[in-house]
Amino acid sequence: MSHVFPRHTKSALPTIARGEGVYLYDRDGRQYFDGSGGAAVSCLGHGDADVIAAIKHQLDEIAYAHTSFFTSDPAEQLADKLISHAPAGINRVYFVSGGSEAMEAALKLARQYFVETGQPQRRHVIARKQSYHGNTLGALATGGNAWRRAPFAPLMVETTHISACFEYRGKAAEETTLEYGLRVANELETEIQRLGEDKVFAFVAEPVVGATAGAVPAVQGYFKRIREICDQYGVLLILDEVMCGMGRTGTLFASEQEGITPDIVAVAKGLGAGYQPIGAMLCSAKIYEAIESGSGFFQHGHTYVGHPTACAASLAVLTKLTDGGLVERCAEIGGKLQDALQHAFGQHPNIGDIRGRGLFRGIEIVEDRETKRPFDPARAIHKALKKETFAAGLACYPMGGTVDGQNGDHILLAPPFIMEDHHIDEVVTKLGIAIDKVL
Repeated sequence: MSHVFPRHTKSALPTIARGEGVYLYDRDGRQYFDGSGGAAVSCLGHGDADVIAAIKHQLDEIAYAHTSFFTSDPAEQLADKLISHAPAGINRVYFVSGGSEAMEAALKLARQYFVETGQPQRRHVIARKQSYHGNTLGALATGGNAWRRAPFAPLMVETTHISACFEYRGKAAEETTLEYGLRVANELETEIQRLGEDKVFAFVAEPVVGATAGAVPAVQGYFKRIREICDQYGVLLILDEVMCGMGRTGTLFASEQEGITPDIVAVAKGLGAGYQPIGAMLCSAKIYEAIESGSGFFQHGHTYVGHPTACAASLAVLTKLTDGGLVERCAEIGGKLQDALQHAFGQHPNIGDIRGRGLFRGIEIVEDRETKRPFDPARAIHKALKKETFAAGLACYPMGGTVDGQNGDHILLAPPFIMEDHHIDEVVTKLGIAIDKVL
């Protein structure tokens, strides 16, 4: 009998034995193509010799030292490299152990910035419906997924949510794409005015929505209008790139494709590629200087902040993503994957939309293609798809609640950047087997 507390108490999971390249192998020798990189984590695949060597070297030097006593060369070098590739104006990096921690740090820093600058009345956060920003209470409160929030609502800080920029579900027939984007972006201004023009401290969004909606990018012009509104009302723009960042959408930072700079950005997952637990919160020079010239102390912290071994692993990962050209490769092969998915499933009566950027792709499942009506959630289509794709030898990321947290189903794909062209055929074939069995 296992004493591990699993995610799902009624699941009987195979035991992982090893990983090699784009494949995972269980203890019985079965092979699985890692089609979602776990949860969009394993961008370098498995068994990368350079990353492993970097970890071993660091362990020989020093595994851990608390950041209240020391900084470390890996942390300093990783921060330098991140900033050298970050959007203009981003100047400092705060290392944590994962995405939820990065978002908690982002929210607390944004609030403290206004306390330090004499605006303590700013207490509201605005986010978007159908967003996901992490499982710790602050991040969960910020997220807009009703199903995840419901059990813990009495414990959470108040957050308000505007519409997501979800063209497939939200654009009216008579609207142009530009008109739609501006309409939903302007909801932010309306909500700021409702709460009080000097009462909001942050707006939080994923540049490409990940787990809850399935690789949904914003339409062109949306984030530029969001940036204008934030600037007009003095609101900090926090971008959650935990899942969509670090090259996953074809640029190192997803915001590069929007032509904007956030005030704060959170990254994780691909930052460590699964080789060590690590995340980071990056902020502008303006925010850092407010803390430095004020109290001088960010009132936050975790035991494993700036962990030297994690930073050493991440530096090796980031070097491969940037100097090694894997971000550009992600963009190129991601376009090929999109074409293949469109060719195979674009006219399927139960596939409503195939979307995304880079190697971050979502397939939305519908009961009726013409009306976009989702399947009855009682059928749990996403669960059946997960079971059948896994049986076919494909680990991917089907989820439910795509439309509103309860209705809708999608499959999220986020394979390793090292995949080859022939792997695209494997993914499409195995998806086809599962979709045929379930639908």
